[in-house]
Amino acid sequence: MPNPKHKTSKTRRDKRRTHIKLSAPTTVLCPQCHEAKLPHRVCLSCGTYKRRQVIEVKEG
Repeated sequence: MPNPKHKTSKTRRDKRRTHIKLSAPTTVLCPQCHEAKLPHRVCLSCGTYKRRQVIEVKEG
């Protein structure tokens, strides 16, 4: 098996890894309660999806 002849520098290693990063999830405002939620999912604060009550949310 071939082995590297020289040590890979930190700069070269980090330049190769520049695209490996996390991105923040996209959020939208719920039309009912105006809380931030993930798109195309039930709002966890009021329990609605497409302006219909889907789940019961416990108070507290």
